[in-house]
Amino acid sequence: MYNAYKTYPCFYFMNSLRYNPDITYNTCRTYQCPYYMSTSRYNSEIELKDYGTEPFVVNIEEATKQNNTYRTALWTGTHLQLTLMSIKVGEDIGLEVHPNLDQFIRIEEGQGLVKMGDSENNLDFQRKVYDDFAFIIPAGKWHNLINTGNKPIKLYSIYAPPEHPHGTVHETKAIAEAAENNEDH
Repeated sequence: MYNAYKTYPCFYFMNSLRYNPDITYNTCRTYQCPYYMSTSRYNSEIELKDYGTEPFVVNIEEATKQNNTYRTALWTGTHLQLTLMSIKVGEDIGLEVHPNLDQFIRIEEGQGLVKMGDSENNLDFQRKVYDDFAFIIPAGKWHNLINTGNKPIKLYSIYAPPEHPHGTVHETKAIAEAAENNEDH
């Protein structure tokens, strides 16, 4: 039987294809599935809201770059939470600790300095982070992310278990701090 992917038995030709077999025999190649919603293809923005415990698919890079709020919960489940953040130039997340949860952060745009340590006065772990960098904050570690660049840091954060109430949207850092102070009382 003919195999289009092994057109040349000689290794000098690296078994390259002479043609794309899908184009030749696929008469439906231009059909687009109506249920496939690519934000790039349709050039539309995703509605940034908490999609709760329902199954969810998103282009996380585009959603993260689209977000302009300090914090928006995009998905909150029983054991996991996905939030989007935008940290303004010269600002930071704020020194904090999560005693009972682990946190994953990925930066899609911007640059900053990550600090972590066992106490708020001993942040002995420091790393510069840039576009496409990710870092993990173990439960019980004090941490902060400072924007050292000239544009906002756009990031997404995954908490396990969830840290913020379902539907959380904080337009600014000041609003987020006020909401956290109200939760503590």
